[in-house]
Amino acid sequence: MKRRHHTPEQIIRKLAEGEKLLNAGNDVAETCRQLEITESTWHRWKAQYGGMKANDAKRLKELEKENTQLKRIVANQALDIDMLKYVAEGKF
Repeated sequence: MKRRHHTPEQIIRKLAEGEKLLNAGNDVAETCRQLEITESTWHRWKAQYGGMKANDAKRLKELEKENTQLKRIVANQALDIDMLKYVAEGKF
């Protein structure tokens, strides 16, 4: 089966549609079948995006991307500091 990548807006839309189906009396398995996702995906999305609006989810993704970049920068700086300490001690 081909793996799909959903945008935060699509996820929010599917969660809203799923909530409507659940309120109409469908169970989670039937709702997931209609949305063409697995139950584990439904629960993961629900935990991560439950109660969010589309712009909130988009901002969350942007912040996660920025956080990843900042972590990479800090890691590189730590390596540079270690290298400079090693060179300053004259162990090369």
